[in-house]
Amino acid sequence: MNPASGYHRAMATGGARGDHDAGGQQHPRSRRRGGPKQGDTPGTQGAKPAKKSGRPQRRRRERRLRQVDEFSAGGLVLDLAGEIPRGALIARTDRHGRLLWSLPKGHIEAGETAEQAAVREVEEETGISGTILGQLGTIDFWFVAEGRRIHKTVQHYLMRAIGGELSDADIEVTEVAWVPFPEIARQLAYPDERGLLDAAGRLLAETA
Repeated sequence: MNPASGYHRAMATGGARGDHDAGGQQHPRSRRRGGPKQGDTPGTQGAKPAKKSGRPQRRRRERRLRQVDEFSAGGLVLDLAGEIPRGALIARTDRHGRLLWSLPKGHIEAGETAEQAAVREVEEETGISGTILGQLGTIDFWFVAEGRRIHKTVQHYLMRAIGGELSDADIEVTEVAWVPFPEIARQLAYPDERGLLDAAGRLLAETA
């Protein structure tokens, strides 16, 4: 399942910067040995050089984050039995205690197509099984987790509900709800997901 971060784009800046020396330390100057040379000022032999004021600035080491590509799928499953279509949305509680509503989605497992993963994830997170009517669109974003810079690509599909019962049994989901189609855009927390609803409306009109 996907983490609760949703679709907030977060560009992590990274990249190693070289230090002047491998240990990140400055080497002390070597002392001059032997007697005074021509041009030395009397009384200065062996004198220590004056210390510079302040501490030498050291370049901060920055860890290079490993970049990873991840792929997920999900979408909007609609109950078309009534006069007004309604969609199944999920909500998760963020770290500030806010309830954020979104479309169900999750990781594409090995051997799965994006369509198969979308149907499976929607059923796991909402309890509703569906069949795909068409593709809504793709959203991609960046975030940092566990020392990795992750580029996530999520494919979304429009589905028609064919069975199941609405359920919040999934441990990653706080709430689930049927929302009338005209109100879904207002309910969704993330602008990128709201932008998919135009495609959903067109697909609904084509399948009517």
